[in-house]
Parts: sequence; structure tokens; C-alpha cells
Amino acid sequence: MTPFRINFLDHVAIMVKDMEVSAQWYQKVLGLQKYELPEWGAYPIFLLAGKSGIALFPANANVEENKSERNIRIDHYAFNVSRDAFDKAVIWYEELGLKHTIKDHHHSLSVYIHDPDGHTVELTTLVGEESSFYKSEDN
Repeated sequence: MTPFRINFLDHVAIMVKDMEVSAQWYQKVLGLQKYELPEWGAYPIFLLAGKSGIALFPANANVEENKSERNIRIDHYAFNVSRDAFDKAVIWYEELGLKHTIKDHHHSLSVYIHDPDGHTVELTTLVGEESSFYKSEDN
């Protein structure tokens, strides 16, 4: 049993050929709401339904030329946790001797680990109030 609790699946990061085409598709087909986050620059493009969604990142579509570069795929997935749970998770990872990376994303803090197959797993927590990041369905 872990000393922290996951709230919900926050987002899945997807590498795509054309970010605008993909963003429009997810908006039209799934009704996801596009988030403009100027602090992050051109990407990721966040598209959410409530508090869950996807983050689009540009892929290197020319995979044959350099197979070591990122290509079209799922990059990582993220679970949302409270700030207290985030701090407990970091301590837990340290106790387990698990290599991890912490990043400040302006609106959130994230800790990244890798599963046994190399998939990146993120725990993320908001910095500030939910209303400053998540939009209500009425907006």
C-alpha cells in the first residue's frame, strides 16, 4: 500500500504529426476543450473534458531518418494527486530508491518515473486553486 492516493487520470501525452489538425479533431469528435497556456509556449496543447484529457506534442514524422528521435506515439500518462500526496510520493520514491525527476510546469508540479517497460508515468499536482486552471463546463 502506498502512503498517497491518486485522484484521477489527469492526462495522456500524445506525439502527433500535426498539432492543429489533431487539436481540431479532438475538439470536434470528442468535444474536448482547448486550453491556451501561454506560459508553456507552443506546446503542449492541452485538451480537457473537465479535469481529464490529453496533451499534444509535436512528433518527428520522419522516423526512418532517425529512429532514436521521438515519433508518433503516446509519450506519457499522468495521474492527479493532492499536494500532500505529491510530497508523500516523492518521499516514497526516494525510500524505494526509484529514480525520479521533478519539474515545475508553472501551473503544476510533476514527478516522473519509468515503469519496468520504460513507459513514463507522471504524478501531477496543481500549484494554486483548481479554478485558476480547470474551466467549468459553463465557460
